[in-house]
Amino acid sequence: MTNPIIVFGAKGLGKVAQEIFKSHDMVVYGFLEDDPELHGQEIDFVSILGNTDDQAFLKLIGHKCDAFVAHDDNAYRKSLVEMLINRRKVMPINAIHQQATLASSAQIGHGNFISAGVQIGAYASIGSHCLIHAKALIDYEAQIADFVQVGAGATINSGVKIAEEAFIGTGCTIVSGVSIGKKARIGAGSVVIADVKAGQTVFGNPAQAVKA
Repeated sequence: MTNPIIVFGAKGLGKVAQEIFKSHDMVVYGFLEDDPELHGQEIDFVSILGNTDDQAFLKLIGHKCDAFVAHDDNAYRKSLVEMLINRRKVMPINAIHQQATLASSAQIGHGNFISAGVQIGAYASIGSHCLIHAKALIDYEAQIADFVQVGAGATINSGVKIAEEAFIGTGCTIVSGVSIGKKARIGAGSVVIADVKAGQTVFGNPAQAVKA
């Protein structure tokens, strides 16, 4: 039997994560959320217990509970992951929807959110703490590094390499063999046919760099 889970974040992603865990017959012990207006409320009969730094509940993690981080702000998600690893010696677990399709040869890290209808192809590699939204396609041998966010309906074709903390917008297409640099941002609906440099923002079809 798996441990109950404390979910960090009680808004959009937290609610979806709860449904994912419930579909796998996993118990969500409660939510930790820094918005005080939500404290004391319930989501599907599960309580929002307090802040994300509440020691009374943090001490349960690693002993009686597992943890999942459900925030789409990358910097904030990263800080919570680092706290869990450094202070609680715990790696967040994956939340993988039952309607996601993962090839048996695909490699998946820890703490990932993989939503309904996602397809991950043969020998693809997904790092840790990524957000992969509904109906995204990660084709064979694509490589996704840590803390990457892939928007709903995006298509990451075969052999694509996406570096840490990149953001791939909703409905994007990244053609085969392209590399996306660290912290690059791809605007929604873009078609990327050439490599994108680290920190660069591109948009359009074909995608072009957006001037600051």
